[in-house]
Amino acid sequence: MSVQLESLRRILIIRLSSLGDILLTTPLIRTIKNRFPKIEIDFLLKSEYQDVLKNNPHLNKIFLYSNNYNNAVVEEIENSNNPKYDLIIDLQNNIRSRRITSKLKIRTVRFKKYTFRKFILVQTKINLMKNLPLIPERYAKTIGIDLDKSGVEIFSDKIPSDKISGLNKIVGICPGAKHFTKRYPIEYQIQLCKQLVEYNFNVVLFGGKIDEGICSEISSKVPEVINLQNNDDILQTVSDMKMCDIIICNDSGLMHVASSLDKKLIAIFGSTVKEFGFMPYNCSNSIIVENENLGCRPCSHIGRRSCPKTHFNCMKKIKPEDIIKLIQEIS
Repeated sequence: MSVQLESLRRILIIRLSSLGDILLTTPLIRTIKNRFPKIEIDFLLKSEYQDVLKNNPHLNKIFLYSNNYNNAVVEEIENSNNPKYDLIIDLQNNIRSRRITSKLKIRTVRFKKYTFRKFILVQTKINLMKNLPLIPERYAKTIGIDLDKSGVEIFSDKIPSDKISGLNKIVGICPGAKHFTKRYPIEYQIQLCKQLVEYNFNVVLFGGKIDEGICSEISSKVPEVINLQNNDDILQTVSDMKMCDIIICNDSGLMHVASSLDKKLIAIFGSTVKEFGFMPYNCSNSIIVENENLGCRPCSHIGRRSCPKTHFNCMKKIKPEDIIKLIQEIS
């Protein structure tokens, strides 16, 4: 849908979760504000992700959503609705966001999710998504504009950790992901860390609250690594990542954090595929590593608790030495 943005004064963008999805809205936010500086842009997201947009200079106000208080946030938005919103851009497009927009009664445009195409790709492996643009560009299509050529953005006001101050040859590793089939096997990650240490790299682990277990296990097996996993302090993670020369990630939210820094980035894809649109966006130094010779990929568009075929070859066929070789080529 094409929207006449030049006539608008205020818009509200809704993307409630999660880390990567919210980061991927930032090219749209920046493009709108740069092209139409008179527009005030407000944003509604879940409270646990507020730091992702906390310091974004293109936003006017951030509203925080809680599962238990959606009526309260609607009232807060209504009370701030002066002058009135001209448009809501619903990039979540689920039951919760639709409930909110139905109560606000403001003109709304919604992100097209291509749910049927994803279903067909996962269930039959017929790929109707290969010509679709990446997620930020799909977000932009919601209002019919083209994005600028920059990547995703996150603005940190933290300083790097003392543990890595003054170090060089730093390889950051983000070993976690919400779902098992998106995580590079921990035994491979331990082997990878050991080899990197042998090659005189300084290895740093990054992760949030859910990654505490995997980061602790790796650091216990490879005591030379520096474990900077924290309690979801995403802005501290951003500042620490800036010190890295190379970052290795799974297909996860932290992959998009790393891409915002335009670092040399190696992203390992397991059960998911690039066609879902969640590749590092406009990151000139990114490399996707994946096993393209499997008939069972993708087995999910978000990841699974276990490999449905039990072999987990989408990850297990990608050996640590393959990653080491890539690091040597780009370092």
